[in-house]
Amino acid sequence: MDEDPELLTVGQLARRTGVAVRTLRFWADEGAVPPAGRSASGYRLYDAASVARVELVRTLRELGLGLGDVARVLDGRATIAEVAEVHVAAIDARIRALKVSRAVLSTVAKRGSSAEETALMNRLARLSAAERLQIVDDFKADVFGRLDLEPRLRERIGNYGVELPADPTPDQVDAWIELAELVADQGFRDRMRAFVRLNTPSPGAKEPPGARIWWARQVVSTVAAAREGGMRPGDPAAAELVSTLFGDVPLAGVRESLEAGLAAGMEKYRRLVAGVRGERSSPDATEDLRWLAAALRADQG
Repeated sequence: MDEDPELLTVGQLARRTGVAVRTLRFWADEGAVPPAGRSASGYRLYDAASVARVELVRTLRELGLGLGDVARVLDGRATIAEVAEVHVAAIDARIRALKVSRAVLSTVAKRGSSAEETALMNRLARLSAAERLQIVDDFKADVFGRLDLEPRLRERIGNYGVELPADPTPDQVDAWIELAELVADQGFRDRMRAFVRLNTPSPGAKEPPGARIWWARQVVSTVAAAREGGMRPGDPAAAELVSTLFGDVPLAGVRESLEAGLAAGMEKYRRLVAGVRGERSSPDATEDLRWLAAALRADQG
């Protein structure tokens, strides 16, 4: 066999394939590229089939397969397609994990977070779907559970979900971290409950004054245009604007509703929910709503 020109030493195989001798010896020891025979001196010898086998092993290794899976393919115990399917799922899982890691690190860098904050954000980002659902359900139970609501409204609230998708973007993970921190804060829950109580009708009752401000973007657009035009909350024109917007609706109730929403941080909550869902959100209207609250205060003296 020493003199057979069809056989290659491990060094010749390395030069032919571009794979290091040390790697070839390791693959041989693991059974991935066994020698075709041995020389009289006991050295490993390889044939043309070995060259093709090395090329296949290298390809599969570059695609991330372990030597165990490579050996299963080479021995015919599994097809490349079967092994590839499993590895695609594994790669997808790693990609999702990397996205989460990137989002957490991005948020840490943006906030300048401490070690404790970083650990908390990492835990929030890596919660299971059931654990995330529990956080939202606990929040809904605390905020809405003690309110006297119409059955249809209570059912709608019960079905209201804020779920991170299976393959979230870094921005969605970032929004989820911030939202999870927000809804877990008892102070926010208390302010949100006060706001909801002012803006949610009891069974058979009329809609509270100002309840539609938070959902009527034309109110915000009108106020934004007035602000951009230089109108101040105490101007006579601002009083006319308030009258045009709300007519004979009791302005004290509108103001109370508006200030409760501002205190709760409704705009932030709305934008974070949209961010987690990957939905397009209208711009933050907090400053416009503060202007409107000041105009209502000025109108009421």
